Amino acid sequence: MRRAVCPGSYDPPTNGHLDILERAAGLFDEVVVAVLINKNKRGLFTVEERMDLLAESVSHLDNVRIDSWHGLLVDYCRQHDIQAIVKGLRAISDFDYELQMAQMNQQLSGVETLFMPTKPLNSFLSSSLVKEVATYGGDVAHLLPTTVHRRLVERLTDGGGK
Repeated sequence: MRRAVCPGSYDPPTNGHLDILERAAGLFDEVVVAVLINKNKRGLFTVEERMDLLAESVSHLDNVRIDSWHGLLVDYCRQHDIQAIVKGLRAISDFDYELQMAQMNQQLSGVETLFMPTKPLNSFLSSSLVKEVATYGGDVAHLLPTTVHRRLVERLTDGGGK
């Protein structure tokens, strides 16, 4: 079975994320969306909330499952018999950092990283930018899955509380 992991913070998941996940699902027998936990950062959504949002957003993909991880991604890959990491790239600036990470991961574990360019429609899209625009009342509905947009608006209008 060919397995891949698509790691990220997904705070919140965007249509750009969904595009990469759908395309990866067409290439692998199983795709794991790994919500990476950074204990030094406080997200707008909890890890559990992000996992729920992702599960709803990819429910139409039978071969995609959601998980979370704190630690080295290559350790996750080893523990779950995952052969590849799939990363979406928006710009050349993403590539510089991601190439170093891919080479380190390959050296540490033999796990390969596959870079998938985003579609031009999503090339500017980031969770941080979406949150910033939404915070100031900008319309981001077309940039997010419907459920994610609804939850983002709810979160921002209730003062960011959980």
